[in-house]
Amino acid sequence: MVYCPECETDLDLEEDEVDEGEVVSCPECGSDFEVITVNPIELKPVDEEEYAEEEEESEDGDLS
Repeated sequence: MVYCPECETDLDLEEDEVDEGEVVSCPECGSDFEVITVNPIELKPVDEEEYAEEEEESEDGDLS
């Protein structure tokens, strides 16, 4: 079982359902976490500003 580092809610994640680098959200508190490793699953809190910048870059496509 994987628990939210913020509120300790069971995140119901399975090793074969997530990939390293994937961002998962806690349904209870809404915090976002990056999957660092999948065996065992380790999560790292996502820096909201950094995550927003990555989302914008992926939406823009062309960074020139």
